[in-house]
Amino acid sequence: MAIVTPRLTLRTARPTDLAAFHAVLSDVKATRWWSTPPHASLDQTEAWLASMIANGPDHPDFVIERDGEVIGKVGFWAPPEIGYILHPAHWGQGVASEALEAAIDHLFAHHLFDQITADVDPANAASIRLLERKGFIRTGGAERTMQVGGVWVDSLFYALTRSAWAMHRKA
Repeated sequence: MAIVTPRLTLRTARPTDLAAFHAVLSDVKATRWWSTPPHASLDQTEAWLASMIANGPDHPDFVIERDGEVIGKVGFWAPPEIGYILHPAHWGQGVASEALEAAIDHLFAHHLFDQITADVDPANAASIRLLERKGFIRTGGAERTMQVGGVWVDSLFYALTRSAWAMHRKA
């Protein structure tokens, strides 16, 4: 399964994505607000990729390819919560926005969820701006929601309803 946008292809993960994902998941900048510290070994990335592949081709969690190169992921590892990560070389170019729109369109078109959620570190201003531009509404927050590398992090919670997405797409 593949979703094609003007600049990207969103597709199912495969074992040959290992080196490219390790380049993303071992990058300190890319993983600054990720749910794990940077991957220290290829084995760690291999286990992560294997779990993504094990979800199967119909699971709405996608590899992001740009010009044939794997540059990140976007999707729903645990639907309806969306997540994304992108190699820093592709930040600031609208790539995350384009990938996010395609993933949201796909989930609402092919699954029965009426709402998508997101959990964001309060310090991740770029991600907060992106979600809000896409119509997500802040629904709350909590302190010390998870430990990443032995450090407690806080969360802001966001939600996007199917009807709000339809209105956003018409605007």
